[in-house]
Amino acid sequence: MKEIKYNEHAKEVLEILQKGAFLTTHADGKTNTMTIGWGYLGYSWRKPVFGVMVRHNRYTHNLLDKNGQFTVTLPQEDLSKELAFCGAKSGLQTDKIKACGFSLLSAQTVDVPLIACRGFQYECKVLCKMEMQRPLVEEIVRETWYEKMPDDYHTFYFGEITACYVTE
Repeated sequence: MKEIKYNEHAKEVLEILQKGAFLTTHADGKTNTMTIGWGYLGYSWRKPVFGVMVRHNRYTHNLLDKNGQFTVTLPQEDLSKELAFCGAKSGLQTDKIKACGFSLLSAQTVDVPLIACRGFQYECKVLCKMEMQRPLVEEIVRETWYEKMPDDYHTFYFGEITACYVTE
C-alpha cells in the first residue's frame, strides 16, 4: 500500500471511474458495495472531496445515511464481471462481497472496509449530502437518466477524502 495525494492520479482515476468502481459502506453490522460509474474528485470547503451519487431506492443509500462514511475502490485489474454483478444485484437480498469472493481491507481512517484489489483506494467521511430535485434538473438529463424512474433521483454525497492510496 502506497499513500498518494488525492489528485496525484486524477486523470487515471476518472478514466477508471467511467468503467466502474466500487462504493462501499457499512452500518448495522452489514457491509455492502455497489458499482458506480459517476463521481467527482475535487476540492471544496478547503478539503479534498470525492463526490458520489446514490439513488434513494438503493440499499447503499440507507447504510450510507446511517454511517456517513464510505470507501471507493477503483480497480486497476479486470473486475468487469464483479462490477456488472454489483451493479445488478441489491445488497438487501444478496451478500455481494461474499458472492464475488472479495477479500476486504481494513481502512485507516473510516469504519468501512475496502475491496482488496490492485487499484486506487479512497476513504471518505460525508461533509454534505444534497437531494436532487426535479425542477433543478435540466430536461435533457431528466429525459436521459430519469425517464424510466421519474421519482427516483440521486442523493449527492460529498465525502472528505481522509486517506488515499494505491494497493497492489
